[in-house]
Amino acid sequence: MILGQVSCEGGMITGVEETAAVPAGARDCAGDFVLPGLVELHTDNLERHIQPRPKVAWPHDAAIIAHDAELAATGITTVFDAMRVGSSTDGRGYKAYARNLSSELMALRAAQALKISHHIHLRAEICSETLLEELALFSPEDRVGLVSLMDHTPGQRQFRDMEKLKVYYMGKNAASEDAFEAHVTRLKALRARIGEAHETGAVAEAARLGAVLASHDDTTADQVAVSAAHGIRLAEFPTTLEAAQACREAGITIMMGAPNLIRGGSHSNNVSAIELAEHGLLDIISSDYVPAALLLSAFKLAEIWQDIPRAIRCVTQTPAEATGLTDRGTLRPGYRADFVRVRPVGKSHVLRGVWSGGHQVA
Repeated sequence: MILGQVSCEGGMITGVEETAAVPAGARDCAGDFVLPGLVELHTDNLERHIQPRPKVAWPHDAAIIAHDAELAATGITTVFDAMRVGSSTDGRGYKAYARNLSSELMALRAAQALKISHHIHLRAEICSETLLEELALFSPEDRVGLVSLMDHTPGQRQFRDMEKLKVYYMGKNAASEDAFEAHVTRLKALRARIGEAHETGAVAEAARLGAVLASHDDTTADQVAVSAAHGIRLAEFPTTLEAAQACREAGITIMMGAPNLIRGGSHSNNVSAIELAEHGLLDIISSDYVPAALLLSAFKLAEIWQDIPRAIRCVTQTPAEATGLTDRGTLRPGYRADFVRVRPVGKSHVLRGVWSGGHQVA
């Protein structure tokens, strides 16, 4: 950390200088932190906006714009919007939506209607019926930045604790116990029938799209070995210490969720992000389902490590590098002028300004 000034022009940083002077015409941040804009790789927030309640559809343009404004207000200047691909053809569970939503997102981006930088993250649900058909609708021109292999088959990975899954599923869907059991039986049969073909196909589709490939919810060293064999170098939310250690040994970058870190544990009874941080097994933080948690989690991590720059890199430089974005994530000449102004207030931190491409957006 330094006391200094950042200069920008044309949306890019032109200089970073260590100085106590405040040049004429400069904005005096009065001792506040000036940090790189936050980079978010896996947020479910857009899905929440397009479906604010179960079975309630919201106009997509309005949802995207509201989502964009919310992220800007939390200090996120680059986002990979997570969209599920892989749906159900029998009317139960998810319906296909990613192709249309991504087209609408790109149209708003082209019209310069959005405050921050948006990229596409396709969550490839292995345990589904239409995964490969939906992936085939995308092309390299869509600039899909990230494809993650998701397998929510009951009894393994994130949902290995069946009692936790039962509570989650029945509560979210207002379902009976019989309906839950039928759901479990159907998904297990589906995974046994086409799961392997979907996994192989999704890996190939990520390569065709030129996207970074990520694993999701690896639980065992064997699962990490499979991820490494696929060429995966980013692990989203490993669920056990064993899996995280295997990721480190395989050279796979480890991402955990900010809500896990802030709450002190996983809502699915998986490994604590704090435990992984204490073992040096945490590289990236994602806001997951609470956008405002990203900045909060960085300073929480700084308390654990007693190292603010290291913690800030987990929400800026490291996620940018993991997804091949070489023009952002750090305050350096020639990089995008994405930065946030943050003031410590008591035990919290308050955003005082957010700039994306040199323009103040919050």
